[in-house]
Amino acid sequence: MTEYYHWIKAAHIIAVICWMAALLYLPRLMVYHVSAETGSVQSETFKVMERRLMRGIANPSMIATWVFGLMLAYVLDAWSMGWFHAKVALVIAMTVIHHMAVRWMKAFQKDENRHSAKYYRIANEVPAVLMLGIVILVVVKPF
Repeated sequence: MTEYYHWIKAAHIIAVICWMAALLYLPRLMVYHVSAETGSVQSETFKVMERRLMRGIANPSMIATWVFGLMLAYVLDAWSMGWFHAKVALVIAMTVIHHMAVRWMKAFQKDENRHSAKYYRIANEVPAVLMLGIVILVVVKPF
Protein backbone atom coordinates (compact mmCIF):
# COMPACT_ATOMS: atom_id res chain seq x y z
CA MET A 1 0.00 0.00 0.00
CA THR A 2 2.98 2.33 0.47
CA GLU A 3 3.33 2.67 -3.31
CA TYR A 4 -0.09 4.36 -3.28
CA TYR A 5 0.75 6.66 -0.35
CA HIS A 6 0.60 9.89 -2.36
CA TRP A 7 -2.71 8.92 -3.98
CA ILE A 8 -4.21 8.03 -0.60
CA LYS A 9 -2.94 11.29 0.87
CA ALA A 10 -4.38 13.30 -2.03
CA ALA A 11 -7.76 11.55 -1.69
CA HIS A 12 -7.72 12.21 2.06
CA ILE A 13 -7.01 15.92 1.58
CA ILE A 14 -9.74 16.23 -1.06
CA ALA A 15 -12.24 14.47 1.21
CA VAL A 16 -11.31 16.71 4.15
CA ILE A 17 -11.75 19.86 2.03
CA CYS A 18 -15.20 18.70 0.90
CA TRP A 19 -16.21 17.74 4.45
CA MET A 20 -15.07 21.07 5.86
CA ALA A 21 -16.86 23.00 3.12
CA ALA A 22 -20.09 21.20 3.98
CA LEU A 23 -19.68 21.59 7.76
CA LEU A 24 -18.93 25.29 7.38
CA TYR A 25 -21.80 25.93 4.97
CA LEU A 26 -24.59 23.88 6.57
CA PRO A 27 -24.88 25.86 9.83
CA ARG A 28 -24.76 29.08 7.77
CA LEU A 29 -27.76 27.85 5.79
CA MET A 30 -29.48 27.15 9.08
CA VAL A 31 -28.80 30.70 10.28
CA TYR A 32 -30.92 31.92 7.37
CA HIS A 33 -33.41 29.05 7.61
CA VAL A 34 -34.33 30.14 11.15
CA SER A 35 -35.71 33.43 9.83
CA ALA A 36 -37.74 31.80 7.04
CA GLU A 37 -41.42 31.39 7.85
CA THR A 38 -42.42 27.75 8.37
CA GLY A 39 -44.03 26.34 5.24
CA SER A 40 -42.84 29.19 3.04
CA VAL A 41 -41.18 28.64 -0.33
CA GLN A 42 -37.95 29.94 1.22
CA SER A 43 -38.12 27.46 4.10
CA GLU A 44 -38.81 24.57 1.72
CA THR A 45 -35.90 25.65 -0.47
CA PHE A 46 -33.57 25.66 2.55
CA LYS A 47 -34.75 22.15 3.42
CA VAL A 48 -33.80 20.91 -0.05
CA MET A 49 -30.43 22.68 0.06
CA GLU A 50 -29.59 21.30 3.52
CA ARG A 51 -30.62 17.77 2.63
CA ARG A 52 -28.66 17.76 -0.64
CA LEU A 53 -25.60 19.23 1.04
CA MET A 54 -25.71 16.59 3.76
CA ARG A 55 -26.45 13.59 1.54
CA GLY A 56 -24.45 14.64 -1.49
CA ILE A 57 -21.34 16.14 0.06
CA ALA A 58 -21.10 15.99 3.86
CA ASN A 59 -21.87 12.32 4.47
CA PRO A 60 -19.80 10.87 1.59
CA SER A 61 -16.84 13.14 2.33
CA MET A 62 -16.91 12.33 6.06
CA ILE A 63 -16.81 8.61 5.23
CA ALA A 64 -14.02 9.13 2.69
CA THR A 65 -12.06 11.23 5.20
CA TRP A 66 -12.20 8.41 7.75
CA VAL A 67 -11.38 5.67 5.23
CA PHE A 68 -8.40 7.43 3.65
CA GLY A 69 -7.25 8.76 7.03
CA LEU A 70 -7.15 5.27 8.51
CA MET A 71 -5.32 4.04 5.43
CA LEU A 72 -2.72 6.78 5.91
CA ALA A 73 -2.39 5.90 9.59
CA TYR A 74 -1.72 2.31 8.61
CA VAL A 75 0.88 3.26 5.99
CA LEU A 76 2.61 5.68 8.38
CA ASP A 77 2.24 3.34 11.35
CA ALA A 78 1.00 6.36 13.29
CA TRP A 79 -0.82 4.43 16.02
CA SER A 80 1.81 5.11 18.72
CA MET A 81 2.45 8.78 17.92
CA GLY A 82 1.10 11.30 20.43
CA TRP A 83 0.09 13.89 17.83
CA PHE A 84 -1.93 11.21 16.03
CA HIS A 85 -3.95 10.40 19.17
CA ALA A 86 -4.72 14.09 19.65
CA LYS A 87 -5.68 14.40 15.98
CA VAL A 88 -8.02 11.42 16.20
CA ALA A 89 -9.68 12.98 19.26
CA LEU A 90 -10.32 16.18 17.30
CA VAL A 91 -11.59 14.22 14.27
CA ILE A 92 -13.97 12.36 16.56
CA ALA A 93 -15.17 15.74 17.86
CA MET A 94 -15.66 16.84 14.23
CA THR A 95 -17.67 13.69 13.59
CA VAL A 96 -19.85 14.47 16.62
CA ILE A 97 -20.47 17.96 15.20
CA HIS A 98 -21.38 16.34 11.88
CA HIS A 99 -23.96 14.11 13.59
CA MET A 100 -25.33 17.08 15.50
CA ALA A 101 -25.78 18.84 12.16
CA VAL A 102 -27.70 15.81 10.90
CA ARG A 103 -30.04 16.14 13.88
CA TRP A 104 -30.47 19.89 13.28
CA MET A 105 -31.24 19.23 9.63
CA LYS A 106 -33.82 16.59 10.53
CA ALA A 107 -35.47 19.00 12.98
CA PHE A 108 -35.75 21.61 10.22
CA GLN A 109 -37.15 18.96 7.87
CA LYS A 110 -39.96 18.34 10.40
CA ASP A 111 -40.39 22.08 11.12
CA GLU A 112 -39.27 21.41 14.71
CA ASN A 113 -36.17 23.60 14.97
CA ARG A 114 -35.58 24.76 18.55
CA HIS A 115 -32.42 26.81 18.11
CA SER A 116 -31.79 30.46 17.33
CA ALA A 117 -29.75 31.99 14.53
CA LYS A 118 -27.13 32.87 17.16
CA TYR A 119 -26.84 29.18 18.09
CA TYR A 120 -26.10 28.25 14.48
CA ARG A 121 -23.65 31.15 14.12
CA ILE A 122 -21.68 29.74 17.05
CA ALA A 123 -22.02 26.17 15.72
CA ASN A 124 -20.62 27.45 12.43
CA GLU A 125 -17.32 28.32 14.15
CA VAL A 126 -16.71 24.96 15.85
CA PRO A 127 -15.55 23.02 12.74
CA ALA A 128 -13.12 25.83 11.87
CA VAL A 129 -11.55 25.74 15.34
CA LEU A 130 -11.28 21.95 15.26
CA MET A 131 -9.76 22.12 11.78
CA LEU A 132 -7.08 24.55 13.01
CA GLY A 133 -6.10 22.12 15.74
CA ILE A 134 -6.04 19.17 13.37
CA VAL A 135 -3.89 20.94 10.77
CA ILE A 136 -1.42 22.14 13.41
CA LEU A 137 -1.11 18.63 14.86
CA VAL A 138 -0.53 17.07 11.43
CA VAL A 139 1.93 19.64 10.16
CA VAL A 140 3.85 20.55 13.35
CA LYS A 141 3.58 17.18 15.15
CA PRO A 142 4.30 18.88 18.49
CA PHE A 143 4.51 15.62 20.45
